[in-house]
Amino acid sequence: MKFISWNIDSINAALTGTSTRAGETREVLQKIYELKPDVLAIQETKLSKNGPTKKHYQALDKMFPGYQVAWRSSVEPARKGYAGTMYLYLDKYSPQVTYPQIGAPEPMDDEGRIITLEFSNFFVTEVYTPNSGNGLKRLAERQVWDDHYREYLEKLDKQKPVIASGDFNVAHEEIDLAHPANNHHSAGFTDEEREHFTKLLDAGFTDSFRYLHPDEKGAYSWWAQRVITSKQNNSGWRIDYWLVSDRLADKLQSSTMVDSGKRRDHTPIMLDIDL
Repeated sequence: MKFISWNIDSINAALTGTSTRAGETREVLQKIYELKPDVLAIQETKLSKNGPTKKHYQALDKMFPGYQVAWRSSVEPARKGYAGTMYLYLDKYSPQVTYPQIGAPEPMDDEGRIITLEFSNFFVTEVYTPNSGNGLKRLAERQVWDDHYREYLEKLDKQKPVIASGDFNVAHEEIDLAHPANNHHSAGFTDEEREHFTKLLDAGFTDSFRYLHPDEKGAYSWWAQRVITSKQNNSGWRIDYWLVSDRLADKLQSSTMVDSGKRRDHTPIMLDIDL
């Protein structure tokens, strides 16, 4: 099966926007469709609490014919139009869709950050992990989130194997970002965040990209949107992951980034696995 995951930074802008960036985003969506994933996970949809509008559904149906949609949005008391996740999956599948609460610090559980699809012999789940924020003001809450999220994946893993993707908002090792020396106190590369990601892997999960490419440098999934030269100079971070239960590691076929051209910010990541 083929899976793709992408932090899109506003599905509304992608589907209805008229800016140059919106056009670039649609080009990437077209590329994703041509790759024919069985499942597409999307983070940071930024939709209202009512989810996709009729116009959004029409655009999705045109761009991704033959796919079903599952979505989750931020709801009060969380900020409106914040975070949010979505799945597109082929019509031939009928997974059970759940929208878990993990007991995270308020209002993180209301920000629409996790959706899980249950198939007959495995789970597919996506996450948009909270950012620790400017000045690391949310780092303490982020660590609690990480603990509860790990416990959630462990609970799933006891039932059947897990395939987990998303924007985890952490570069795990120095090889996973262009300038590690300058970022040890930056959100996404603090010792605390990295240690929690290590704990997650140690709980029985494999970083598919690093498993298949243990020594590859310069492979990133995010480049700062506000820095014009970030992608030109490949000054990036690898903060988006496909994780699999350890017992699925030998079934991995490939784990790669999808080329998003000139578009800065996140790029999609793709997993092929023999299930």
